[in-house]
Amino acid sequence: MALRCLIVDDNDHFLEVARGLLEREGIAVVGVASTKADALRLAEECRPDVTLIDIGLGEECGFDLARRLARVGYTERSSVILISAYAERDFADMIAASPAVAFLPKPDISGKAIREILGVAGTESVSVGEISPDPGRVVSEDGPRSPL
Repeated sequence: MALRCLIVDDNDHFLEVARGLLEREGIAVVGVASTKADALRLAEECRPDVTLIDIGLGEECGFDLARRLARVGYTERSSVILISAYAERDFADMIAASPAVAFLPKPDISGKAIREILGVAGTESVSVGEISPDPGRVVSEDGPRSPL
């Protein structure tokens, strides 16, 4: 059965491109949302396995959405991955304090990266790319590796 994904981003072009990319790689994109309200509704309706949430949602905040999903118990049945075009180091403390299982830079989004993250999710927060809350644990497109 295909991994079910909800994508939350305020950029319609990004939603279209990410949806196409993930679907070509065998991820079932069960919904896309551009606001917190739409994301909350779709999370309940679609029951995705993973939700990709952009840190910046226009006038709204992806961190707030991730916390809201955690408060209603959503993160007990589904994983949240924060995404952004900004560098992770700009938000490292907020990412580490969030209920998300990982941060994924937008240029690195792929079905393989999501599967890699979810393969280790549940034991610790991980990151694809620059840094992670635990500098000893970085996941790249090639799989888990040491940051050294």
